[in-house]
Amino acid sequence: MSAHSQHVRRSRWWVPLTVVVVAVAVVVAILVVDRDGEDDASPSAQDSDSTGTQGQDAASDVQGPEQAAFTEAETRDEDDLQAIGPVDAPVVLVVFSDYQCPYCATWSHDTLPTMMEYVDSGDMRIEWRDVNVFGDASEQASKAAYAAALQDSYWEFHDELFAGGEHRSESGLSAEALTETADQLGLDTAQFEEDMESEDTQDMVDVYAQTGLDLGAFSTPTFLVGGEPIVGAQPTDVFVETVDAALAAQD
Repeated sequence: MSAHSQHVRRSRWWVPLTVVVVAVAVVVAILVVDRDGEDDASPSAQDSDSTGTQGQDAASDVQGPEQAAFTEAETRDEDDLQAIGPVDAPVVLVVFSDYQCPYCATWSHDTLPTMMEYVDSGDMRIEWRDVNVFGDASEQASKAAYAAALQDSYWEFHDELFAGGEHRSESGLSAEALTETADQLGLDTAQFEEDMESEDTQDMVDVYAQTGLDLGAFSTPTFLVGGEPIVGAQPTDVFVETVDAALAAQD
């Protein structure tokens, strides 16, 4: 366990339950809206003007699959290019994200570094899945990230797309802009462009997106921590306490 996690109070077991209640409340609200025939919510329930929003819910129109389905979302595949951490780590964090999502950018900047501490200590594995609910530019960015992964640079590329906790504009996710980013990271740009537009890459992007959609993650960010759902870019402490609870349950 990292030094950070050792200082977290493990006794606050109410946090995971609170998170589940939040998720259920969102589901109920969605079902009521659909029943009344009102317009569907956009992929993000709050505007992209999201400074200081990590204590708020990002929109995650998650509809409730069975707990078994949550656990099955963990692939623990040694060949997963969008994963980091031991395949046999006690806890898996599955992230459903979108490169045009402001709350995903905020979470990646504010909370992901803390989650990486658990990865470094061997306590966690992170598996990243882009659901691309914002459209074509998001899918293009996902293909580019996978192409970077083929050159062992997935996380570096990911961090560039969410640099400073901000998401890029649609024009910043064009094939040309993404190739320029690859060049700045020192990647083989000819190979990058070929991989970005290959059928194999498209197939993997589709598989990852479908994983989230099958679970009802129609908006982002959404997370599974050891099979425990967390809806929206909750504060870092929520993730720390949920992870610590999951680790304690392994003892």
